[in-house]
Amino acid sequence: MAEHNAKAMDQLRVERNKLYLVTGGSGFLGKPLVEYITTQGAFARVLARSECALIYLKEDYPDVEILTGDVGDKFSVRQAITGVHGIFHLAAFKHVGLAETQSVECIRSNVIGSLNVYEEALNHDVHFILAISTDKAVQINGVYGASKFLMERICQQFQALNPSCAYRLVRYGNVLYSTGSVLCKWQKLITEGKKVIVTDPNATRFFWSIDQAIELIDHCLLYAKDCSPYCPTMKSIKIADLLQAMIEKYSNGQEIDIEEIGLQPGENMHEKILEEGPYSNEVEQFTVEEIKVLI
Repeated sequence: MAEHNAKAMDQLRVERNKLYLVTGGSGFLGKPLVEYITTQGAFARVLARSECALIYLKEDYPDVEILTGDVGDKFSVRQAITGVHGIFHLAAFKHVGLAETQSVECIRSNVIGSLNVYEEALNHDVHFILAISTDKAVQINGVYGASKFLMERICQQFQALNPSCAYRLVRYGNVLYSTGSVLCKWQKLITEGKKVIVTDPNATRFFWSIDQAIELIDHCLLYAKDCSPYCPTMKSIKIADLLQAMIEKYSNGQEIDIEEIGLQPGENMHEKILEEGPYSNEVEQFTVEEIKVLI
């Protein structure tokens, strides 16, 4: 345990000429993370399910090594981990609504897939594993949040089991314009002058940019001391204010119809980013003008 404590105090970083695995690395967050790794003079290997997305990634980053596979499959994970210095575990089933109806697929990816990554890493000299979690793991109200909560607990158990590897967790809110983001849907509908569907306008959510997301990964490596969820102090955004900002920015003065459908299965009215922190509607909120700058 003393060895683990000493190592936990060291600052981790992406090192030149080392190889790093990014699971789910062909996605919205994976691409800028691959760029970040390569700009540090290191090498990236990406494991992802979509051959098409991997080919496009290879076109943008010719030196990246691409592997098709699923973290839910042990062979794919074993092949991907061989020879890597560190792992960025991004692969996940992350659609809250679909997780309610496709629970097996969500669990296979987020729980079993994560377990595969941690177990296979025991057989290799992996310096660190940094995994991406979510604010949905704090107030569990659905399958997705529960699966990420279990992933966090698995990480904590492996931290105690394997002091030769540094285990880290980053908790995100919603990344602006990420794949499947409500902002992408709203932007298209508002631009076309079509009706916009909103769940509950009084709900609040945490949002940040893709640049902030990559910066948080870097800060987690440098400053986190163990696998306690790492996240910054954040403002929240009221959904009504977000929609107003989107309409003002993209409607070109058109009147937009809005339909409220209420919170959907797996959703919370207000999220928390940390268990001991306040509810998001009790923290400082972005104004509409500030949101317009963000989006």
